[in-house]
Amino acid sequence: MSKINKVVLAYSGGLDTSIILKWLRDVYDCEVVTFTADIGQGEEVEPARAKAKAMGVKEIYVEDLREEFARDYVFPMFRANTIYEGEYLLGTSIARPLIAKRLVEIANETGADAISHGATGKGNDQVRFELGAYALKPDVKVIAPWREWDLLSREKLMAYAKEHDIPVDFAKAGKKSPYSMDANSLHISYEGGILEDPWAEPEEDMWRWTVPPEKAPDTPAYVELTYRHGDIVAIDGQETSPARVMEILNKIGGANGIGRDDIVENRYVGMKSRGCYETPAGTIMLKAHRAMESLTLDREVMHLKDELMPRYAKLIYNGYWWSPERRMLQTMIDASQEHVNGVVRMKLYKGNVIVAGRKSDTDSLFDERIATFEEDEGAYDQKDAEGFIKLNALRLRIAARRRGA
Repeated sequence: MSKINKVVLAYSGGLDTSIILKWLRDVYDCEVVTFTADIGQGEEVEPARAKAKAMGVKEIYVEDLREEFARDYVFPMFRANTIYEGEYLLGTSIARPLIAKRLVEIANETGADAISHGATGKGNDQVRFELGAYALKPDVKVIAPWREWDLLSREKLMAYAKEHDIPVDFAKAGKKSPYSMDANSLHISYEGGILEDPWAEPEEDMWRWTVPPEKAPDTPAYVELTYRHGDIVAIDGQETSPARVMEILNKIGGANGIGRDDIVENRYVGMKSRGCYETPAGTIMLKAHRAMESLTLDREVMHLKDELMPRYAKLIYNGYWWSPERRMLQTMIDASQEHVNGVVRMKLYKGNVIVAGRKSDTDSLFDERIATFEEDEGAYDQKDAEGFIKLNALRLRIAARRRGA
């Protein structure tokens, strides 16, 4: 293996990635470039700059990617009504392609030989980061410390940090967090601790974004979402950006107990894993988008999208965002959204997301004259249904006669 001179590290400023920074220098005798992304996790990212500087890093990237994340990743995913295994809204999965892209771009900008991440050897994120990196830079070298080092316990990590004077808040770090958490503007996830027992109910103080549904307001909240080509462009008539849409819906949804989920999912690496998620904005967006499509999409287009969605969701979950098959599906999905224009009114009440109305002045396929239960003045001839039914029953009747039913 050729000498590695410079590595771009996905850096949060926390214990693990601060240790990785030092470890990379010690083991590979290389320069480290740090990259910290703000994708709406709700934490200040500037302290990561200060920590990296204190550790002697010369090239430090701290970037606000909230709008790019929402516009180019989350919104395209929701055009497909994407949900993995019937429950997971892919909050962690959809963030990894953007981070992988920036790692590769920064490597190109700085002349780095390799990239590095802090994902463990047990999870999906290592796959997502690396598949993305290889798709965008085929010959990139990837260093995954958790697959190389022997610092496999919290005690060993703390001892390493202390030995090497790594700037860590030891008073805070010494108290083991019961959960492993990941957050961005789409969701926050929780794993580990008591959640490793699938029978154990999550503790109420674990949840950070949402109130308990039973303690949500007794009066429902209403919100109107305006769609243009399948994307939300305005809330209650006020035009706003994709990132701001998610920020507003997270706040409204969280206040009304929307978006909690407790899932046992099948990881790509082969094991089952239990996780809890809060996805207020995503839960509202999924329901609202389906409502908008129900009014404006052709039946067969809707059904085809529904058939392809699980495959699309699996591609994102498994890390294939940059694959040709995902891009192909995205082209089809985006084309289907040309007429998904209008307004959906949502009712939020004690954890429930209810469609309270939908309209489209330009693209509605709902014809009241035909759909009415009242006199339709000849818009629909009910006698036509007899021939339609008999033609569709023909194969069933033939089989029944031949087989003596």
